[in-house]
Formats: sequence, structure tokens, C-alpha cells
Amino acid sequence: MTDRVDVAIVGAGPAGLAAALSLVRARRSVVVLDSARPRNAATLSAHGFLTRDGISPLELRRLGAEEVEGYGGRVVRTVVTSVSPLQRAEGAVEFAVQAEARGSAAPTEVVASTVVLATGLTEILPALPTLRAFYGTALHSCVDCDGWEKRDAPLALIGESDDLAERARYLANWSDDIVVFTNATGVVTDADEADLRGRGIRVERRRIADIAGTGQEGMTGVVLADGETVPRTAGFVRPGWVPTLQFLDVELARTAAGYVETDAAGRTGVAGVYAAGDLVDGPQQLLVAAGDGARVAGAVLRDLLAR
Repeated sequence: MTDRVDVAIVGAGPAGLAAALSLVRARRSVVVLDSARPRNAATLSAHGFLTRDGISPLELRRLGAEEVEGYGGRVVRTVVTSVSPLQRAEGAVEFAVQAEARGSAAPTEVVASTVVLATGLTEILPALPTLRAFYGTALHSCVDCDGWEKRDAPLALIGESDDLAERARYLANWSDDIVVFTNATGVVTDADEADLRGRGIRVERRRIADIAGTGQEGMTGVVLADGETVPRTAGFVRPGWVPTLQFLDVELARTAAGYVETDAAGRTGVAGVYAAGDLVDGPQQLLVAAGDGARVAGAVLRDLLAR
């Protein structure tokens, strides 16, 4: 049997759950579909979320889902496989949302008047053998989220993008012992390197072989391809980010950075489809993503009332 709802929300991170909470409190029928594989799952503690600083990201999601369900909304742990438009005889467009439970492949089908996409981003990390073993403990991607915990430590900034110099300047708020590792990509200009040197920040252009350390002692350094190890006890990685939208059967316009293009209220170029959170503006702090979800919910409600 197919469920019919006003709004189907794909993704139960802060943006999706905040949107859901606003909509269920406005007496709209809402289902949230989520794969339970958040981008920040490796992180033990989330920071900067007012009244919840230090909470486990998974616990934050659990509490949010509990609040949505307390108002009659549903949060279903399942993997969305397709979102397709349905053209009704009267001209109205609805959306068929298909999903399968991970492992059992138990199907879920929902027909929704509106779809809110809040699936976030997939991270593409530098291809280093043991990087993921330290990711979420010694190494992080969000400086705003984890800079305080790494303050005054000898830090690595690892990346292959053209914004490393800017990120290094920002990271200097938390430590005056920073080495930027470009992994032989040459993305820091000579002018930027000179500026960073003047700030006491070293740029290391040699290729990286791996991260040094063990589970017991933690991260101890960055191993270069020529065998030298640069001592570091923690750091930040600049991943690549790709919107998680492989299930979507409609074409959405993208920004120059590859994110979903929306208007100021979260409306995409496809009527009835909205986007919130990291999909729109790139990686954000959890509190910012939650605010974005609440803002988009207001637009959804107004548009539903206008139909």
C-alpha cells in the first residue's frame, strides 16, 4: 500500500529534521526518509549547537526524530532509491518516492505533494591509506566545529583544492603551529606561500604517503613519499564534496560549485521540490543547517496553502 503525505523529506540531519518539525507543528502530514549514514558519523561530538554542545551527532539526530514523531510525523530508516514526478489528470504534480530498507530490501513507497531534499553531501577524502582511521578523532574537516578541541596543537592542513591558503589563515585562529600539505598538487600560489610564511605557517608541497600513528597513541605525524615524517598530532582535511542525489529522477540546476541552485526560500527550478542545508550552500555547522531547514519549511507551508 502506498502512503500519501503532504511532504516527503529525504534526509534526517539537522536541516531535514528541523524542516519536518516546523511542518508537523503546522499540522501537515510528513514522512522523513533517511539512510542513517550521516557524513559526520565518524565524529564523536558535535559542537556549536546551542544547548547541545558536545552531543554525539547520532544522539542529536535521535532526539530530533523523537520530537518530530511526537507531533505525528514519521521518520523511516530506509534508503531512497528514486524520486519521480507523477502528473495527475487535473494537472497537479505529485512525487513518487521509492525506498528500500538497508539489508532486508523491504520496500517503502510514498506519494507526496512536495519533496524536501536534505541529504547533505558525500565527502571525497585524499586517497591516503590510513586517513579514515584518524578521521573524526585526530583529523576533522570542519574548523569551526572542532578548532577549539585542537587549539594550540601542532596541526596539519591537508588538501588538494585551491582554497588551502585561505583555510590556513582561518585555522590560525586556533593554533600558531600549522603546516599546510598540498600533496604535490601545487594549489598554493607563490604569493600565498610567502604570505603564509610571514604568518609562521609552512607550506609542504611534497606528496603524502600516509598518516603516522596508532590507535593507542593517536596521530603522530604526516608521512611524506620520500620517507620523511613531519610531526603533527592533529589536523584538518579539506575534502571534495558532492551532493548526495543519485536517486533523483528530475534534473536540478546546479551552482558553479556543484551545489543545488535554489531561490532565497529553498525552491529549486522544479515546482514542488525544495532543497535545504549542505546541498545548497556547501558544508555548514549543524546549527546553520537546522536554521536553513526551518526557513525552507516556511516556504513549503506557504506554497502548499497557495495551491
